[in-house]
Amino acid sequence: MDWRTKVELFEQIRREYEFGIGTIVGVATKLGVHRRMVREAIGSALPKPRKKPERPRWKLKEAVDFVDAILEADRKASRKQRHTAHRIWTRIGNELPTCKIAERTVREYVHDRKIALGLMGRETCVPQSYAWGTESQVDWYEAYADLGGERVKLQVFAIRSMASGAAFHCAYLHATQQAFLEAHELAFAYFGGVFRKLRYDNLTSAVRKILRGHRREETARFVAFRSHWRFEAEFCTPAEPHEKGGIEGEAGYFRRNHWVPVPAAADLADMNRQLLAGCQHDERRVIAGREQTVGAGMVIEREHLLPLATEGADLAQTSFPTVNGLGCVKVLTNTYSVPLPAGAQVQAKAYASTVELWHEGRCVARHERCYRRQQQILDLEHYLDVLYRKPGALAGSKPLEQKRQAGLWPPSFDRIWEALMERHGKQSGTRQMIDLLKLSQKHGQQKLQEAVESALSSSCYDAAAVQHLLNAEDLRRTECEAIDIGALERYARPLPVMLEYDQLLSAGATR
Repeated sequence: MDWRTKVELFEQIRREYEFGIGTIVGVATKLGVHRRMVREAIGSALPKPRKKPERPRWKLKEAVDFVDAILEADRKASRKQRHTAHRIWTRIGNELPTCKIAERTVREYVHDRKIALGLMGRETCVPQSYAWGTESQVDWYEAYADLGGERVKLQVFAIRSMASGAAFHCAYLHATQQAFLEAHELAFAYFGGVFRKLRYDNLTSAVRKILRGHRREETARFVAFRSHWRFEAEFCTPAEPHEKGGIEGEAGYFRRNHWVPVPAAADLADMNRQLLAGCQHDERRVIAGREQTVGAGMVIEREHLLPLATEGADLAQTSFPTVNGLGCVKVLTNTYSVPLPAGAQVQAKAYASTVELWHEGRCVARHERCYRRQQQILDLEHYLDVLYRKPGALAGSKPLEQKRQAGLWPPSFDRIWEALMERHGKQSGTRQMIDLLKLSQKHGQQKLQEAVESALSSSCYDAAAVQHLLNAEDLRRTECEAIDIGALERYARPLPVMLEYDQLLSAGATR
């Protein structure tokens, strides 16, 4: 019988005794209860709490000393390497095969013993109040998402305002220092200003060494970043997550509401757009103990934040590698292609998601950053000039293989390449194919593919035909600016006739 039902029964007994039958025996007979319960109800309107009987654990008796020895040894072990109740139960089954005991029995005993030994307990926290724009808390947490149909573990940067309760979440493939700093700038833009104090765990992106007390030896890049944005940093005591309980609770809330079920996105950029929509959706909620919504608090707090810097800090990890004989430079542990001769020195800027290669004040190459080790990231466009001199190397080149694996080499390219080699020979046909590939630098990959497929559909297997289709829009604009009767006559012809006419003209000019 639950507590509420028993209280209602006591009330019925008391009414019957006072206004009804009036005797203990009569009330007990009428209501079908024991006389002891009638006496207890007459004495008090609230039932006495039920005593929990202490039963001896006969089956556990054989394993008590074994469990106590494990828990005593755990007092000297690292907090993250102590035995769980399930692990102890597993060891009992392996090391004490004669002791047949249920896991629940072990779990209850281990729980009681851990409390008695001081290995388990709950801290009492003191509620805090925060002025507008004073403090925010920062942390990383892990989450899974389906990117392009593949399950990927992501590192999610989270920052929470302690006054308004607003938060910003941004996902990365790896929690690098560049990602850490870049996420700060995105968060500052989201909040519309900079908090005066940011509280962190002792993450390696910001802390090189933990000193005595609250002193930390911070990384030089983080110090420069903090100076640029003019905020103050505080770091929590190691293994004391309650010191930044605001962001710990925010990570759990956001994970339950926006990461369940596992979200699906086309790529990481699409995933971050979904996270931003989730942050904006949470602006409508009201946190317990507060009067206004999170969004209304953000509006008030924005007036108290430090203003944004006129420009962002330099987040790149910079190095100055030299181009090797394969047309690549080494950045961190991987090599990236660059369209420069061997021996040239470049400035490499490694960001969270990209690697930029600069030479003489201009960006000559940009690659997606690779987080694997000892990999070659090659762009076919960087080797087109070399391949024009060595056309036989194109078919078996690694840049072409990577382009195929990335899905950037459509079947139409192979068809026109084969047609060009059949018509002009292997070397000359390959050179014409390389000329077509160079057109993507000006017109883009998609337009080149459309022009190639259009030429193939008209049975025109010639590089001049593809080039003409790419330049058609420019020629039409020229036609509108200056009337050219000859051009009008050419555009009036059907496509195959027009392409054949162009070929004849080019052949005549060659002769």
